[in-house]
Amino acid sequence: MQRTAKIERKTTETQISIALNVDGTGVYEIATGVGFLDHMLCLFAKQGKFDLKIQAKGDLQIDEHHTVEDVGIALGSTFKQALGDKRGISRYGFFLLPMDEALAQAALDLSGRPCLVLDAEFKRERVGDLSTELVYDFFEAFAQNAGANVNLRVSGRNEHHKIEALFKAFARALRAACASDEREQGVPSTKGIL
Repeated sequence: MQRTAKIERKTTETQISIALNVDGTGVYEIATGVGFLDHMLCLFAKQGKFDLKIQAKGDLQIDEHHTVEDVGIALGSTFKQALGDKRGISRYGFFLLPMDEALAQAALDLSGRPCLVLDAEFKRERVGDLSTELVYDFFEAFAQNAGANVNLRVSGRNEHHKIEALFKAFARALRAACASDEREQGVPSTKGIL
């Protein structure tokens, strides 16, 4: 069974199209109009081995908030659709990732119960063209729309390294959670549903 999905999200603020293959090789084509976000999503696809195509147009003449948040919404929705009833998945994933002086940890559960905990402190207001406060908004939008419990933590000196380490650790943890478990014949929950 191929785990793929396509989502189109159109609002008065953004137009977003996403195509995803969970079981890909890390091929990506990303264009959101927010350069630093594009960089993060490219490395997310590469580290997660997700084939990912994202085209987004947003009201960047205002600021990047709507684009970043709506890409998180659409990406979470795309993963939820691609995983379907989640039969046979590992469900849980975690990863500890160093990047130079930064260290990020990501743990997640594809439980169907959305929650984000992000323990990160940013001293700079922006990295490139991305407001650092939007890192939280992106991951919260993903968690809410994927139905995932996402717990992230990062420490370090360089803000670019910290955010990049978060996205890479998140990708690796999500890759592990999405992985097929041959021993799991149904849904990995005593409730029988995720």
